[in-house]
Amino acid sequence: MTTTEWITDIALVLVVFRQLREGRLDRRTFLIPLGIVAVVAYSYLDSVPTEGNDLVLIAVLAGVGAALGVAGGVYTRIRALDGHLLIKAGAVSAILWVLGMGARMGFQVWVEHGGADDVARFSIAHHITSDQAWVAAFVLMAVTEVVTRVATIYLRSRVHARAAAGSAPAAPAVSVLDRTA
Repeated sequence: MTTTEWITDIALVLVVFRQLREGRLDRRTFLIPLGIVAVVAYSYLDSVPTEGNDLVLIAVLAGVGAALGVAGGVYTRIRALDGHLLIKAGAVSAILWVLGMGARMGFQVWVEHGGADDVARFSIAHHITSDQAWVAAFVLMAVTEVVTRVATIYLRSRVHARAAAGSAPAAPAVSVLDRTA
């Protein structure tokens, strides 16, 4: 793995640790992880192979990413306080995030340090046609995990915002006659 790959992978793992401390839900909550995976996708996703069972591999890993992302989003605490939404990743959310991001990093390290022959045998036996299929599958797994987690948090935050707005005390009624110029 190159230094850039290590930094990118570690940054993706560490994103969740930023949310272990409760903080305000804002645009950075969404933009930082989306920005990181956008750079990863742009850097590593040259093509999406469609031969043999390449799409099956890609779909399975993207599905795993989606499941981890939705679960991570569900297990992230969101609450309203003083008109703001606060977010905190729970233990389950953090474990799922590190599991998904760490599994990709671990797979890459394993392949580079003795696992390449096993992956080649598996690929041949299951009609996976190229290394690019594995790259696409793992990149799309990461993208899907991030997008579904962020989307889940966003949708849940809208529900919390509506609930908080509904429970806020109603503003006093002001008639046209009460206004002073």
